[in-house]
Amino acid sequence: MLAYPLRKPKGVEMNAYVYLGGAIALEVMATTAMKSSEGFTRLVPSLICGVGYVLSFYLLAQTLKTVPTGIAYAIWSGVGIVLISLIAWALHGQKLDAGAMAGMGLIIAGVLVINLFSKSAGH
Repeated sequence: MLAYPLRKPKGVEMNAYVYLGGAIALEVMATTAMKSSEGFTRLVPSLICGVGYVLSFYLLAQTLKTVPTGIAYAIWSGVGIVLISLIAWALHGQKLDAGAMAGMGLIIAGVLVINLFSKSAGH
């Protein structure tokens, strides 16, 4: 029998944010593939989309073991929105007007406020 109580090792919360980063990257990849799938009529982009979303949700679920749901989802969706918008602008010629840019700036600011100032963020 152990003479000391078992505790979570240091860095567990950091692992959660690594999982969250992976979930975001996979969601962005899956959404980009969805656009390229042309309504799921092209096999390879459709498979990338499906696998990407499944793996993204798996990593998001691992994140939720230690990070509050609202915080994790705010970061996941906010960063995903910004990255998808920038990729769509770069790869698909999507127009981003001043309102879109301002909105994305506010999203980035919100994610920063959560991570830097919220005690709920769990780090």
